[in-house]
Amino acid sequence: MTFYNQLINETNESRMYLLSAPIIERCFNGDFSIDDYAAFLHQAYHHVKHTTPLLMAVGSRLNEDKEWLREAVAEYIEEELGHQEWILNDIQACGFNKELARKAEPNFETELMVSYAYDSINRVSPLCFFGLVHVLEGTSVAIADNAASKVQNELGLPNNAFSYLRSHGAIDIEHIKFFERLMNKITCGKEQALIISSANKFYRLYGNIFRGLSTQHGLTKAA
Repeated sequence: MTFYNQLINETNESRMYLLSAPIIERCFNGDFSIDDYAAFLHQAYHHVKHTTPLLMAVGSRLNEDKEWLREAVAEYIEEELGHQEWILNDIQACGFNKELARKAEPNFETELMVSYAYDSINRVSPLCFFGLVHVLEGTSVAIADNAASKVQNELGLPNNAFSYLRSHGAIDIEHIKFFERLMNKITCGKEQALIISSANKFYRLYGNIFRGLSTQHGLTKAA
């Protein structure tokens, strides 16, 4: 079994915790509002804006023997630049004030996941970040396109309200293949265990972000 397949198998229970979040289930049952979608976008903005700084931190902490991985991190940075602005534009297309969203505080659950990402990179290992990559990209491929279609059909929103979800549903299929090749180059058992442990934690943390959406919105309609 490749390490990538092992990573999938040993994080499946945590993945189910994420996918069983009530708001995800409500989305696919058609029981959601534009406020729910805007709340999701709001929290996505507040973690996606940290992707490039986190990748930079990873690259700076990788050892010389991981130069091949540092080069991959540079590719990730090029791909991820500016995605947070896509999210703000989606928020605006939904009729909400994107500048208030930019300035607003994230939910606690979002703050916690971002904080743990920085902490694990600096305190434990830069390899911890790849647990987060596995969670975010795998989740995007699994639900992003379907969720976008469901939300758009139910709420009648324009195409330009889904630049973030639709791009990640399509683009991340290629990212997943790239990530799979990277992970299969990790042959050290301790490093593999570290990434698996990290992914399990990030599934929980990301799942809690979705659970926090059920009670907190915090966005204002544009004037």
